[in-house]
Amino acid sequence: MDLDMPKIVDLNCDLGEGFGHWTMGAPDEELMEVISSANVATGFHAGDPTLMNRVVKLCQQHAVGLGAHPGYRDLVGFGRRYIRASSEELVNDILYQIGALREFGRRYGIALQHVKPHGALYMEAAANEDLSRHLVETLQRTAPELALFCMDISHTYEVAQRLGQPVVREFYADRDYDASGSIVFQRRVAPPDPAKLAEKCLRACLDNTVETVDGKEIRVEFESICFHSDTPGAVEIGRAIKTTLLENGITIAPAALVLKQD
Repeated sequence: MDLDMPKIVDLNCDLGEGFGHWTMGAPDEELMEVISSANVATGFHAGDPTLMNRVVKLCQQHAVGLGAHPGYRDLVGFGRRYIRASSEELVNDILYQIGALREFGRRYGIALQHVKPHGALYMEAAANEDLSRHLVETLQRTAPELALFCMDISHTYEVAQRLGQPVVREFYADRDYDASGSIVFQRRVAPPDPAKLAEKCLRACLDNTVETVDGKEIRVEFESICFHSDTPGAVEIGRAIKTTLLENGITIAPAALVLKQD
């Protein structure tokens, strides 16, 4: 990237994470006004055809990058429980979910921009080189233009880079980091402070650093910032991040445009 150009980043969030009459997290309509890319639940951990249709239509209306968010077959556990299965079976499940969302995108004339595995499946791919390789090789045969979202320290990133699949590294606004660069999962007693999370993101954009849970500073590399719709105060968090970045000369754009700047 040209150092004289303003920094440009994507801002993504997981959407459509309901099922039937059940809803979870902040309203998709409000989040859509904040983000530049959406990770749309594709039916296995959350989501259903009618909900997918509605969110894809919102993406088209708001010019938000459309992404598939496939998870483990785990509606009860919201895809956050590890399920033992072969890499082939898991990639088949991912491909099935990608295909479903892609058809809704075609319905509204919006191309699928990216795929981001959900929850425990995302973390499994990060740690499992075999799964990451099966996934990337499948994407190269079925959707070589599709960007794969992942962490920069993951096997997913390493394999995608090595095999030439477009890849987007994420920075987590509403998750803490440990010294290894991994995210730390913990139950929060109170909603996080949107202003503090916004400052955390600004610092990461300007200095490529983040403070870990034990007070150390580590380097982070990323093209997209993620926050979660089920984090308390998600809409306020997203607005604070967007406002803070824009006020400091940082452009927010869909991941596909961010990749073109590299």
